[in-house]
Formats: sequence, structure tokens, C-alpha cells
Amino acid sequence: MKVLISSLVAAFCMAAPVLAKDTPAWRGHANDAQHTARAPAAGQPLTSVHWTMSIDHDPPLAPHQRPEGGELLIHYASPMITAANTVLVPVKTTAKGDFEINAVSGTNGASIWKMKTDYVLPPYDWVPPLPAHLTVQNRLFVAGIGGTVYFRDSPDSKTGQTGQYVFYGMAKYKKNKNIYDSDVMIDTPITADANGNIYFGFVVLASNPAGLESGIARVDTNGKGTWISAQAAAGDPQMTQVAMNCAPAVSADGSTVYIAVSNGSIGYLVGLDATTLDPKYRTSTMLVDPQTNENAQIWDDSSAAPTVGPDGNVYYGVMASATTGHNCRGWLLSFSPDLSQENAPGSFGWDVTASIVPAAALGQKAGKSSYYIMTKYNDYYDCGTGTGNNEIAILDPNATQKDEYSNVMVMKEVETILNPHQVTGEPQGAVYEWCINTAVVDVKNKAIVANAEDGYAYRWDLTTNSFPQMLSLNAPTFEAYTPTLIGPDGTDYAINDATLYAMGK
Repeated sequence: MKVLISSLVAAFCMAAPVLAKDTPAWRGHANDAQHTARAPAAGQPLTSVHWTMSIDHDPPLAPHQRPEGGELLIHYASPMITAANTVLVPVKTTAKGDFEINAVSGTNGASIWKMKTDYVLPPYDWVPPLPAHLTVQNRLFVAGIGGTVYFRDSPDSKTGQTGQYVFYGMAKYKKNKNIYDSDVMIDTPITADANGNIYFGFVVLASNPAGLESGIARVDTNGKGTWISAQAAAGDPQMTQVAMNCAPAVSADGSTVYIAVSNGSIGYLVGLDATTLDPKYRTSTMLVDPQTNENAQIWDDSSAAPTVGPDGNVYYGVMASATTGHNCRGWLLSFSPDLSQENAPGSFGWDVTASIVPAAALGQKAGKSSYYIMTKYNDYYDCGTGTGNNEIAILDPNATQKDEYSNVMVMKEVETILNPHQVTGEPQGAVYEWCINTAVVDVKNKAIVANAEDGYAYRWDLTTNSFPQMLSLNAPTFEAYTPTLIGPDGTDYAINDATLYAMGK
């Protein structure tokens, strides 16, 4: 692997912030292995942009009929942040999808080091993100060619030990490198458990000497790999792949890995033994649209991933059985830890990883539940009977109400809030969509930080159900969904228009 090093060009120009200690501040998709998206520190007020960084040197801008112009049909990977405030940023460098990791100072964006990867994208419709993850042990993993993974230690330093792991065996890889390089690709974000073992989905395009089939892989801290096919994981020969972009989630006790598998359009949520990847749990049927009782769709364009609640319940978003059904909102399905019991769904879910909101973050608005669900809640103007009243929402997973868009009983809305900006050329009340696939929960400030297609980043105060701060970042851009996160010094981060924004006071 080629590693490019550049010097640190600027020193801190202010007193060093009080930083989170030991574990990384932000590890990857939705932060932790349960995907709770909890902030490591109180976020700073959204009053100014500290620095910006291009994360795509050749964005895939597609035509769009709205006055603002094109749209970005791409999912950008979450940055990762060390406890010492080094931000590790996945960057797409060419139109075809060459990638690198840029390590920069969280204080001012100054470059520290760069690392290229030879990762090759799987076949796609919307461009998927670069799979990367920073473990609790401070080891950076990045997807490489042929289903391999590279690692780099000491991410706060200009140099660090590097290496390459192959989940099906280095000897097998080297013997038939050309075959694996062309036909095996990692196609989900990487997730690590508390011990530093990593999990990811991969796709296989043709037969190969190792007998690999599309499925789920585990690599332990010594580089030893294990894998299971999607078919075997579900116990169903119709299953041909892991849902693209579906970051594996790990139970809090580290015993179970949850991931979705499909035949390219419909499928199951499964739970696997976190050590052996042997099947443990599976939804009793294929995932179902609660409105039609027909098979829900699992789209490769989605970036939905399972979230594990503090009680072990598992949440996963799907599309309705018909593409325009439920105003293209999809559903957030909810299951018991062993996936045997299905609970009331949330009324949105097709492209979102739910965030976990502790009751304390809601103040007096909290009910009897110990935690709540934060999710995107768009009502798309150009789909079904959608009005364009695009919201974000806090839902109670243990209480229900009748859905506004169907006869289904869904998770109760504790509070919702509309985007405040009208879309040019659309009917009154049609506001911009929220462009998040996971939103950071600022527990200490009792707030959510979310960004939207209107080019703004918002701080949602959960105690007043208002936006006390909204920061304009760029012109409106219609795009696929991206994450928000918070660093150890409280810097807020959002990705809009192929740019990473570092924001705060």
C-alpha cells in the first residue's frame, strides 16, 4: 500500500481544548458498534465555519428538474476522529472512484498525512462510500482491492505501522490475485466491536478458487478471517447478497452481529454469532411492509443500517413494497434482540440509520421510555400524496399512534420539526429535505445536529423543539444522504455539496 506523508503545516493557534480521552471520539458510521450516534462531547454553537475540505474531487452531479440544478447521487462515508482530535477523512479523488484517507487537524484542517487505497467500488446505481473504521484500539481500517483491508496504527502521527489483512487467506489471495481483485469487493461500511474485531459485507461477482460467495466477513485482531455467505446466514438459497451500504451492528455484549441480506430486492434481517459468524437469529419471514403485509424492498441505493437500542432491540429501515407506497417514506422496522418479535414500526425508514436519544436528553418531554429514536421524517413532494412537509422526528419505541399516512399503528411522535426553507418552484409548504443518513445526538446540550438540502446545518433543541442556531453552508443541492458528527472539542461536522464543514463558535 502506498502511503503519502505531508508535513503538519500549522500549529494550534489557540489554547488546547479539553479533549475526550482514550477511545476515539468518532469511530465511523453512526460512531459506535450499536450505531447510537452519541456525541463524545457537548457540541459548540453553530455560529461560524472553522474550516472546510473537499471530500470529492470529481462529484457525480446528475441532471435535476428543479431550479437549483443537479443532484449528487452518492453516499459519502463518515469521517473518523481520534481522542487527540485528528480527523480521518475519506476522500474520493477521481470520477471512477479512487480513494484516500486524509488525516487533518480538527482545530484548523491542516494536513497531517495521507494514505491511498486501491479499493475498487462494487457495481452500483448511487455511488457507495469508502468503507473505513477507527477501532477503540486506535487502529484505522480501510477497504482495499479484492476484499482485502488495510490498517494503519498511530493515526495521530505522521507515520504508523501499516499492513493488509485478507479474510479468506493471504496465501489464497496472492496465488490468484487477479481473480480476486476483479471479482471480490467490500460493499458495506466496516464496523468494529469493543475488542477490535472488524465486520463487513462483501460481494462476489464470479466463481473463484476459494469458493467465495457474497456474504459477511469477520477479521480478528491478529488478521484471521471468517466468512459466511448471505445464503447460509439466512438459511435461504434465494439470498444472494448483503444489503449494500448496510453497516453491521454489534450487540452491546459483543455476542451478536446484525446485518440485512437480500436477493437484490427483498430479504431478511439476521443475527450471527460475533465470533464464528454461525447463524443465531433471523426474522421469521422476509421483512414486510406493515401497510400491505407484502415483502418490503431492500434497496442498494439506501444506506440504512441496523441500530441496537440499550435494551437490545434492533431497528432497521426498509422501503415500502411498492416504490411509491407510503409516499416513498419506507418504514423503520423494530425487532426484539432475537428477531423473533416485531414491534410497532416507525413511519419513515428507507434511507436512515436511527439514532438513540437517552431520555435525559428530552428533559420534561420524556415519557416512561428510557430511550427514544431520532430519525429523518421526510414526506416527499413528488411521490404518492407527499406534501413536501419534510421533518425530522423523535419517536417513542414503546408507545404508538395512528400513522398520518396509513392505517398502521406506528411509534408515537414525541416531537417533530419542519425544515424552515421553502423549495423554489414547488407548492407552499414544500420544504427542503433533510439529507442525513445518521444524525449526531448531542446529549449534553439536549440537541441534535442535522444538515439539509437547503445548504444549512441546524442545531435542534429538543427541550424547546426549535432551531436556536442554523448555519448557512452552501447553495441548495439535491443529494443523497450524509452523516453529521461531533468531535472531542465540540466541533460540529456536516457534509454538504461534496464538502466537509467543521463548525462551531
